[in-house]
Amino acid sequence: MRYPSEGKRLFGIAVPISSINTKDGWRVGEYPDIVSFARLASSLGAGLVQILPVNDTGSQSSPYSALSAFALHPLYIRIDDLPEILKAPKAKAALARFAAKAQKGERFPYEDCLDAKLTALRAVYDASTEAIVSNPELKAFISERPWIKTYAVFKRLKASYKESSWRDWPEHRDPTAETIEQLWNDPSFSTEQFFHAWVQMRAFEQFSAAAGQVASMKLVLLGDIPILMNEDSADVWSKRSFFDTSMRAGAPPDMYSAAGQNWGFPLYDWNVMASDGHSFWRTRIAEAGRFYSAYRIDHVLGFFRIWALGDHEETGALGRFMPGALLSKSALLKAGFSEERLRWLSEPHVEGAELRAVQAGDSDASTESDANKALNLVFDRIGEEDLFLFKKNIRGESDITSLGLATTLSDYIKARWRDRALLLIEGESYSPVWSIRESRAWSSLSDDERKTLSVLIDEAGAKAELAWEKRGRELLTMLKEASTMMPCAEDLGAVPDCVPRVLAELKIPGLRVPRWMRLWDEPGQVFRPLEDYGVLSACTPSVHDSSTLRAWWEEEEGREEFCKAYCPTLLPAPKFLAAKDVPVVLKALAGAPSLLFVTQVQDIMDACDELRSDDPSIDRINVPGTVAPFNWTWRMPSAVEDLEELDGWIAIVGEACRRYNKI
Repeated sequence: MRYPSEGKRLFGIAVPISSINTKDGWRVGEYPDIVSFARLASSLGAGLVQILPVNDTGSQSSPYSALSAFALHPLYIRIDDLPEILKAPKAKAALARFAAKAQKGERFPYEDCLDAKLTALRAVYDASTEAIVSNPELKAFISERPWIKTYAVFKRLKASYKESSWRDWPEHRDPTAETIEQLWNDPSFSTEQFFHAWVQMRAFEQFSAAAGQVASMKLVLLGDIPILMNEDSADVWSKRSFFDTSMRAGAPPDMYSAAGQNWGFPLYDWNVMASDGHSFWRTRIAEAGRFYSAYRIDHVLGFFRIWALGDHEETGALGRFMPGALLSKSALLKAGFSEERLRWLSEPHVEGAELRAVQAGDSDASTESDANKALNLVFDRIGEEDLFLFKKNIRGESDITSLGLATTLSDYIKARWRDRALLLIEGESYSPVWSIRESRAWSSLSDDERKTLSVLIDEAGAKAELAWEKRGRELLTMLKEASTMMPCAEDLGAVPDCVPRVLAELKIPGLRVPRWMRLWDEPGQVFRPLEDYGVLSACTPSVHDSSTLRAWWEEEEGREEFCKAYCPTLLPAPKFLAAKDVPVVLKALAGAPSLLFVTQVQDIMDACDELRSDDPSIDRINVPGTVAPFNWTWRMPSAVEDLEELDGWIAIVGEACRRYNKI
């Protein structure tokens, strides 16, 4: 869809589809519920509704862990709206009984909800299989979308192998296009495979209808396109050449994660993708354009450079940017670093006495033999010294975990594994590790050695940034040309200078989260003035990976400085953000010059005593770096229809979040 609000400042509300609560709805929000939520948003003065990704993620609740870049999630299909439902009344009744078990204010049970929905879909399909399989509309739907066959074959095989990863399948691990076509055309599999195709057609119909109604209300529907793909997906399985499965993507260490993050997703081989005309991404954007008029580019930094990890690492500590700031071995030798010095910098040296001391103080250890076990299985002794190097067969943290050592000892060994200044890349190049200046090797260098190495790193970094800028410009230009939607960039993290430059050049708004908008390199690290955000941005008080505005205010640090910068009328900053104070904060932030001002629905519900939760921490969507039933399962505690009756709240939010369109 074409973005309809060019040149206008908009107020928007973000909500996951699964979180939408309607009086006639199910236990999880469904595609048609978007219309009800959009109606509420419109009454609040919003011109935009933002949702999370809606791809099929299978048993994974995270919307960023998709089984397909194209297939929609069956969980959000409304069974009652299926044309075939009249022949399967028991399916409808079973879903109703399951929904009746919901508890007020619950975080919905993802797996149970998915099982109930898939069981109902299967019952409906089984009751009308012959008519569905022979339906010319379904055949036309499949014909227009070549990815459907691959997805359906993948889903059928995955089910037959008890949902295991394709890496563990006894066959069909490395299929050709011809193999997939043969499997699709095999009559013994057609009934099962057509089920998945039919589910996709009905999901498309419901989502497309809802998106069309939102557009008819003159609202922008802003979708979300995850940059990376789950390795256990139909796309990686069938298009292996597009991906580098020997590496994993993640994030470097920061204030929230001392060891960084390992997301577990493979990297793209951008050169292979380019040689194919970026067909994967062009098709992906074209599919999204059927529903959205704007979209969020998840982790836009990854289109410039990605934090890459070996596939045996568990954390993000020993990663490097690709393309990266590599130091050639010849340059290091020329600069005066001998072979022995390079070994010292790139291979952690572990003292036997320290290892034994850790073992002796480990209350979790079953016997003192763990230290000897570690010495024998993990380390090689250097001559006669009580000094050790890691064995060559230790490839990463997961190899250490597999030894089953006592917790304290295992953690110590992993910390020593990560403790190095340089990361050796294929024998001839080195990458500086993220925490190089905290490493023991760095502390042992002379001042002259540190200066020399710092100069080499800075020179390599400058060259790398030129490569990042070139790649980012090429890929984002391709994305812009692929649709008439307006792209918005999620550009959080350690942002190189080339990123805002390219985003500005291509007129792509970046993300501004006020709590993180500080002058980090200046004394006092004061908050940036709203004027610094610029028009080409999207301002938001909170995001799905952060605490809500109220939870941040009451449980984290910075509210006093925040008030000084943005809402001085609240000084001294109250410890608790009362309902009457929320509109003051929202109004201040809505005054940013940003093109978009988007709040999570939780943040505007906190402006009403009747709607806010007793504990704001329970309104968080996700806690990054954790896997728990809590994540991605938040549900609006009040139905949309009930919110529409709160005239006072609607007026307060509408006034606080009003935007001024003169740009």
